[in-house]
Amino acid sequence: MTDLHIPTMAELTAKGEIPDILFWVGCMGSYDERAQRITKDICKILQHVGLKYAILGEEESCTGDPAKRAGNEFLFQMQAMANIQVLDGYQIKKIVTACPHCFNTIKNEYPALGGHYETIHHTQLIQELIDSGKLKAEGGESFKGKRITYHDPCYLGRANGVYEAPRKALETLDADLIEMRRCKSNGLCCGAGGAQMFKEPEKGKKDINVERAEEILESKAEVVAASCPFCMTMLRDGVKHFDKEKEIDVLDIAEITARANGL
Repeated sequence: MTDLHIPTMAELTAKGEIPDILFWVGCMGSYDERAQRITKDICKILQHVGLKYAILGEEESCTGDPAKRAGNEFLFQMQAMANIQVLDGYQIKKIVTACPHCFNTIKNEYPALGGHYETIHHTQLIQELIDSGKLKAEGGESFKGKRITYHDPCYLGRANGVYEAPRKALETLDADLIEMRRCKSNGLCCGAGGAQMFKEPEKGKKDINVERAEEILESKAEVVAASCPFCMTMLRDGVKHFDKEKEIDVLDIAEITARANGL
């Protein structure tokens, strides 16, 4: 797919059109070079299945999650209220996010400030599209027989109980799916959540992402599936720590889905 036009809410509103869903891109998906590829693949999937979507573009600001987790409630509320004003101004009802942190914040913390939206994570949307037959995992790259393991992001798994949607998206690939020792409700954090991404780690014996990378190596996986841009960074760094980046691919569920569908 070469022709990818990503519409903004301002564009659609000027034409008097309303999207089925707003894609909340998030800071990482907007600014991080690696996460931008995930953003594009989610847009390709939305376009491929004919879902009318839009992004806020420059009107989107940080959800306030890092500020809140770092203890700055005042800054969080300022950021959240500004976003709610924009979302309500466009009469947004349904949002899909690429980041579990954005997902958790908009879904669970915005309602207390007056922001009420149906919020889903992109793995849930992908599962819905597979269940309805709109995505078939055919016509693209084959993952048949590949050893794939999935890393549960804290804010998707333990915080919101979303364990099955990402796994069901992988089940369509006819791959060899394996679980790491610590998974689902017993999953191990990548080490980036709670605003830890933006500071140096405290002194200790080992970084968390290195510990997680050891479990990836133990699983003998060829592909690690992620569904969070923060996890993506930490897992890739963990794999690099052991000089295994040529042998182990770290890919988002959206990237795997897009490849399998030839997008």
